[in-house]
Amino acid sequence: MAKAFTPAGVGLRPFSVGHVEQTWRRPRTPGDLTIRWTRRSRALAADSWGGLEVPLAEEVEAYEVEILDGTTVKRPLSATATSAVYMAAQQTADWGAPLGPGDTLDFRIFQLSVLVGRGAPKTVTLPF
Repeated sequence: MAKAFTPAGVGLRPFSVGHVEQTWRRPRTPGDLTIRWTRRSRALAADSWGGLEVPLAEEVEAYEVEILDGTTVKRPLSATATSAVYMAAQQTADWGAPLGPGDTLDFRIFQLSVLVGRGAPKTVTLPF
Protein backbone atom coordinates (compact mmCIF):
# COMPACT_ATOMS: atom_id res chain seq x y z
CA MET A 1 0.00 0.00 0.00
CA ALA A 2 1.38 3.41 -0.99
CA LYS A 3 1.72 6.12 1.65
CA ALA A 4 1.81 9.85 1.11
CA PHE A 5 5.00 11.60 2.19
CA THR A 6 5.68 15.31 2.42
CA PRO A 7 9.35 16.11 3.01
CA ALA A 8 9.87 18.64 5.80
CA GLY A 9 13.53 19.44 5.09
CA VAL A 10 14.67 18.39 8.57
CA GLY A 11 18.06 17.39 7.16
CA LEU A 12 18.52 20.97 5.92
CA ARG A 13 17.55 22.61 9.22
CA PRO A 14 20.47 24.39 10.92
CA PHE A 15 21.82 22.83 14.10
CA SER A 16 21.33 24.64 17.39
CA VAL A 17 24.13 27.01 18.38
CA GLY A 18 26.63 26.09 21.09
CA HIS A 19 28.78 27.61 23.85
CA VAL A 20 26.38 30.41 24.81
CA GLU A 21 27.65 33.08 27.21
CA GLN A 22 26.80 36.59 28.32
CA THR A 23 29.28 39.36 28.82
CA TRP A 24 29.24 42.89 30.16
CA ARG A 25 32.71 43.60 28.70
CA ARG A 26 33.01 46.77 26.66
CA PRO A 27 29.28 47.49 26.58
CA ARG A 28 27.99 50.04 24.09
CA THR A 29 26.07 51.66 26.93
CA PRO A 30 26.40 50.83 30.64
CA GLY A 31 24.04 47.95 31.38
CA ASP A 32 23.93 46.58 27.82
CA LEU A 33 24.22 42.81 27.76
CA THR A 34 26.01 41.03 24.93
CA ILE A 35 24.92 37.43 24.32
CA ARG A 36 27.50 35.41 22.37
CA TRP A 37 27.41 31.91 20.92
CA THR A 38 29.29 29.59 18.58
CA ARG A 39 27.80 28.69 15.21
CA ARG A 40 27.44 25.00 14.36
CA SER A 41 27.20 23.77 10.78
CA ARG A 42 26.03 20.87 8.64
CA ALA A 43 28.84 21.54 6.13
CA LEU A 44 31.24 18.64 5.59
CA ALA A 45 34.24 20.78 6.52
CA ALA A 46 32.64 21.54 9.91
CA ASP A 47 33.91 18.23 11.33
CA SER A 48 37.49 19.45 11.63
CA TRP A 49 39.55 19.39 14.81
CA GLY A 50 41.53 22.40 13.58
CA GLY A 51 39.85 24.77 16.04
CA LEU A 52 38.81 27.23 13.36
CA GLU A 53 35.32 28.63 13.01
CA VAL A 54 33.11 26.25 11.07
CA PRO A 55 32.06 27.22 7.55
CA LEU A 56 28.68 28.86 7.07
CA ALA A 57 26.37 26.36 5.37
CA GLU A 58 23.64 28.94 4.76
CA GLU A 59 23.28 31.66 2.11
CA VAL A 60 23.41 34.36 4.79
CA GLU A 61 24.30 34.40 8.45
CA ALA A 62 21.20 35.29 10.46
CA TYR A 63 19.85 34.50 13.92
CA GLU A 64 16.79 35.21 16.04
CA VAL A 65 17.07 35.53 19.80
CA GLU A 66 13.89 35.39 21.88
CA ILE A 67 14.05 36.88 25.38
CA LEU A 68 11.64 34.81 27.47
CA ASP A 69 9.38 35.39 30.46
CA GLY A 70 8.42 31.80 31.22
CA THR A 71 7.08 30.51 27.90
CA THR A 72 6.12 33.98 26.66
CA VAL A 73 8.43 35.79 24.24
CA LYS A 74 9.14 39.10 25.95
CA ARG A 75 11.35 40.54 23.18
CA PRO A 76 12.73 39.25 19.86
CA LEU A 77 16.24 40.28 18.78
CA SER A 78 17.82 39.81 15.35
CA ALA A 79 21.51 39.26 14.63
CA THR A 80 23.72 38.85 11.57
CA ALA A 81 26.71 37.57 13.56
CA THR A 82 27.24 35.23 16.49
CA SER A 83 26.22 37.79 19.09
CA ALA A 84 23.30 40.02 19.97
CA VAL A 85 23.01 43.03 22.29
CA TYR A 86 20.14 43.26 24.76
CA MET A 87 20.30 46.98 25.51
CA ALA A 88 19.80 48.41 28.98
CA ALA A 89 16.86 50.48 27.68
CA GLN A 90 15.19 47.30 26.35
CA GLN A 91 15.78 45.55 29.68
CA THR A 92 14.16 48.47 31.51
CA ALA A 93 11.16 48.42 29.16
CA ASP A 94 10.80 44.64 29.60
CA TRP A 95 11.53 44.20 33.33
CA GLY A 96 11.27 47.68 34.91
CA ALA A 97 15.05 47.96 35.44
CA PRO A 98 18.26 46.68 33.85
CA LEU A 99 19.25 43.15 34.86
CA GLY A 100 21.78 42.83 37.67
CA PRO A 101 23.31 40.50 40.26
CA GLY A 102 20.91 37.79 41.38
CA ASP A 103 18.81 37.97 38.20
CA THR A 104 18.61 35.27 35.55
CA LEU A 105 17.73 35.58 31.88
CA ASP A 106 15.97 32.89 29.83
CA PHE A 107 16.25 33.03 26.05
CA ARG A 108 16.22 30.95 22.86
CA ILE A 109 18.53 31.29 19.88
CA PHE A 110 17.71 30.08 16.35
CA GLN A 111 20.00 30.10 13.33
CA LEU A 112 17.94 30.97 10.25
CA SER A 113 17.93 29.22 6.90
CA VAL A 114 16.65 30.75 3.68
CA LEU A 115 15.38 27.29 2.65
CA VAL A 116 13.71 25.98 5.81
CA GLY A 117 13.40 28.92 8.20
CA ARG A 118 14.37 28.54 11.85
CA GLY A 119 16.86 25.91 12.84
CA ALA A 120 16.86 23.87 16.03
CA PRO A 121 16.51 26.13 19.08
CA LYS A 122 19.06 26.50 21.85
CA THR A 123 17.32 27.44 25.11
CA VAL A 124 19.53 28.91 27.84
CA THR A 125 19.18 30.35 31.33
CA LEU A 126 22.06 32.63 32.31
CA PRO A 127 22.64 33.91 35.85
CA PHE A 128 24.10 37.35 36.64
